Amino acid sequence: ERAVVRCVPSEPKLSLRFVLPDGSARHMQRDQAEPLGRALARIATNAAKGHGKSGKKSKKARAEGSAEGEAAVPAVRLFSRDGAAVAEEVPNAAAWQDGAMLHIGDSRYLVERNPPALTELRLPRSLLAGFPVCPKVSAEFAAPQHCLFRWFREQRPAGGGDAAGEAWVETAAAERVFTPSNALVGLRLKLRCTPGDEEQRYGPAREVESSGPVEAGPGACTFDARHLYTKKVCGHGSVRAVSYNILADTYAQTEFSRTVLYPYCAPYALEIDYRQNLLKKELAGYSADLICLQEVDKSVFVDSLAPALDAFGLEGLFRIKEKQHEGLATFYRRDKFSLLSQHDIAFSEALLSEPLHKELCEQLAKYPLVQEKVLQRSSVLQVLVLQSTTDPSRKLCVANTHLYWHPKGGNIRLIQIAVAMSHIKHVACDLYPSIPVIFCGDFNSTPSSGTYSFISSGGIAEDHEDWVSNGEEERCSMSLSHPFKLLSACGEPAYTNYVGGFHGCLDYIFIDRNALEVEQVIPLPSHEEITTHQALPSVSHPSDHIALICDLKWK
Repeated sequence: ERAVVRCVPSEPKLSLRFVLPDGSARHMQRDQAEPLGRALARIATNAAKGHGKSGKKSKKARAEGSAEGEAAVPAVRLFSRDGAAVAEEVPNAAAWQDGAMLHIGDSRYLVERNPPALTELRLPRSLLAGFPVCPKVSAEFAAPQHCLFRWFREQRPAGGGDAAGEAWVETAAAERVFTPSNALVGLRLKLRCTPGDEEQRYGPAREVESSGPVEAGPGACTFDARHLYTKKVCGHGSVRAVSYNILADTYAQTEFSRTVLYPYCAPYALEIDYRQNLLKKELAGYSADLICLQEVDKSVFVDSLAPALDAFGLEGLFRIKEKQHEGLATFYRRDKFSLLSQHDIAFSEALLSEPLHKELCEQLAKYPLVQEKVLQRSSVLQVLVLQSTTDPSRKLCVANTHLYWHPKGGNIRLIQIAVAMSHIKHVACDLYPSIPVIFCGDFNSTPSSGTYSFISSGGIAEDHEDWVSNGEEERCSMSLSHPFKLLSACGEPAYTNYVGGFHGCLDYIFIDRNALEVEQVIPLPSHEEITTHQALPSVSHPSDHIALICDLKWK
């Protein structure tokens, strides 16, 4: 028999589970600091109770056998792995070690301390043939890469009638991610997962069945041709970066979106489960080292993208926009980079509270209308400092943002980007002197804008037309500068956003031209592919934006 002990340093109590010889299960909570002797005495009385219940006696027999009843309290002792009895004054936390042996009378229990255990196992709601199914696996004292996975499909009923009882057939796949073939359309899937750790200890398996059957996929997608360029992860001297606004569910599923913004898009293709299937396949197929995403719903990050990209070797960090349910997510390849530090900010908050932006803040105070607008925005900036796992001298400052969207908000975007550049300067010049910068995002700015000009030239004049983007009454004029030499790695495509009423280039991957150079830019889908279903999003493209992808190398 096993006695399972769960003992975590951050919790005051440890738990102990075992089954007595009479079949009754016991689950005890004991203080970690309590001496072992008291826990053993408690187990003994528990066992005696169990014993007493198992044989019901008449009153007379009980009266006569009271002495015998007391004798029925079994001897309870704990022996360490080497066979020595553990002293009764040893605290519980130190006493209950993996591999120890608990004796309750004549019964023997092998102690398993903190064995691998699954806390959550879920399959996505929507399964499409040809698209990877990535389960959400949460475990304690285990890691998904050490767990065992077995996939099953429903048995097709013979003769087309209803199946009598459920029968499952194991598939050949024994990987964490399973891509169902067209042959499985109409059948449900089942996953059996056994949690494991790096010492090859395994805990109890759990099973989960899909809520619905595998459905037919959409056929060709806009990213299929791009995947031909990104089949393999690029070498250690190179970095493949992706920037992508993935269209938040918060905005895609409104009545306004369905009827006004994207009336050309089939309603089912705007649903989150459908779009997530396409997104996970698209992102996994880019074999990227860095992925910067905008408009990421919190639940999409936690339940869908983080587990899926984790299975493909990427670690993700999320930053929510205050007041909204969406934000930014940045992923980096675990075997290429480790995270040194994180320096996220909300623009409005940083502007008011950080000494770094004092001068800008004072200048902005002269223009109360603009100041109020800037401070109302919930836009954020995500900044990570990464270190190469193979060459520790190589560090990178990776920034990700999504600037204010309004077509007349050029002045607001200039203030936001000024805060961003000062903050990045603080990280990449002061905290980590002269480390290269990669700055990705949806800047909501075309190449002719003040924001684009400021980022790429290093300065903006106080008479630039964007300072009056919303009319004279909201003019705010200042000259700004930053010290970086930044270049748009993917150039200036005709458009990165293509919807019914607008198309233009709004997304960029800016790189430090002193330290990095562009090895290749993955071609964008053709105009024909983008407009097959009129505009974006569509049944074959999950967002209204197009991902930017480039391979960079150190100079």
